[in-house]
Amino acid sequence: MVRSTAREIAVHLSYELSFAGVPADEVLERHLSAENFASLAGEDEVYQETPKGKQREYITRLVTGVDQHAFELDSYIEKYARGWRFARMPLVATAIMRVAMYEMLYMEDIPTGVAINEAVELCKKYESDEVVKFVNGLLGTFAKEEIKPT
Repeated sequence: MVRSTAREIAVHLSYELSFAGVPADEVLERHLSAENFASLAGEDEVYQETPKGKQREYITRLVTGVDQHAFELDSYIEKYARGWRFARMPLVATAIMRVAMYEMLYMEDIPTGVAINEAVELCKKYESDEVVKFVNGLLGTFAKEEIKPT
């Protein structure tokens, strides 16, 4: 499994966290099982292979981190969402932005440009062009204002 697939799975799980009302570890346990992947394999190609090793750790780290830092990440989204109210934003786009911001803030092994590019590509898969432009602009501004160059 490639990292972009693992990231997309993390976005799916982060999306679920935004409305499920259950702890991240419960969502991870339920969704990262081989049985769950087998049942979803015919519906979405990202579920063709059950994550193991580093990819499973990566998904777990992202989903847990997004859950633990949700208030902070949402505060950044609200701060940089010029012309958009948080309540108006699609939940998938919000999950994508949370994952990208978490990577930029807390995962030093993920370059900022990669986090933004991957977020935009995921957004293209799930959202309209208007939302893609919004996410790209918001993440670019966030990176310029909040991420310290290494």
